Amino acid sequence: MNTPAPSAGAPIDRAALPALFTPRGQDTHKGSFGTVGVVGGGPGMTGAALLAARAALKTGAGKVLVGFAQDASPLPCDLLQPELMLRDFRSLLDEDWGVTAWVAGCGIGTGALAANALSELFVLRRDAPLVLDADGLNLLARGDIRPNWGTGPVVLTPHPAEAARLLGVGTDQVQGDRPGAAWRLAQRYQAWVVLKGAGTVVCAPDGDLRINTSGNPGLATAGTGDVLAGMLGSLMAQKLPLDQAVPGAVWLHGAAADALVAQGTGPIGLTAGELADAARALRNGR
Repeated sequence: MNTPAPSAGAPIDRAALPALFTPRGQDTHKGSFGTVGVVGGGPGMTGAALLAARAALKTGAGKVLVGFAQDASPLPCDLLQPELMLRDFRSLLDEDWGVTAWVAGCGIGTGALAANALSELFVLRRDAPLVLDADGLNLLARGDIRPNWGTGPVVLTPHPAEAARLLGVGTDQVQGDRPGAAWRLAQRYQAWVVLKGAGTVVCAPDGDLRINTSGNPGLATAGTGDVLAGMLGSLMAQKLPLDQAVPGAVWLHGAAADALVAQGTGPIGLTAGELADAARALRNGR
């Protein structure tokens, strides 16, 4: 007998996310806070991977590596964030860099090279948590990649149109029952699902649903989804419990936008690149 999809979920709020604000001990080092590997940034979309990587770094990851979905890295370094380690995706996947969480799909494109990069990652990720975003979801919906990503937590981060493609329905059907759509995706892929939009829905593989309470229209701009993907990977790399890392990243992403608006930045004209600094301030209690 099929379990019916739930129609609502509990709200996500700051009080339910204590791990997000736990102070760090004095006796720690960069290895204490995980390593994020970002696979994305195909030709013409280098910035998407950089946005995810910068967000991962500024929300607390100890190290962040970027493997661009190109034959060679388009940049020797990120001049804005030189702490990032940049290379092509093959160089990233061919060596064990100790990655503790992966973020894949941001600006990766939908060509053969992108599909090959993701398929290789699924084989080589060594059960580390995986965030699959953007064109990674479109490749999955088209059948160009398969959900053979092995064990270890997976988070899918569709916007409504991507969710519709994954479910084989219209976007209006997804929007008409957002909790149900997120629940069906979580059941189909046995993954965490973050269905983005006003009142982002977070659904765990076991069907537990939560609805985000933070955020504003300033997030309706290019690149904010890449930033969210980086935040998700960062918190999982830092070993926050999944039931706080996934909803915590969603809440933090929206709360960063709210903090910027309260300070006079946006919502009109707020940019994705401004979110990471605001999120860092919130994690540090400012």
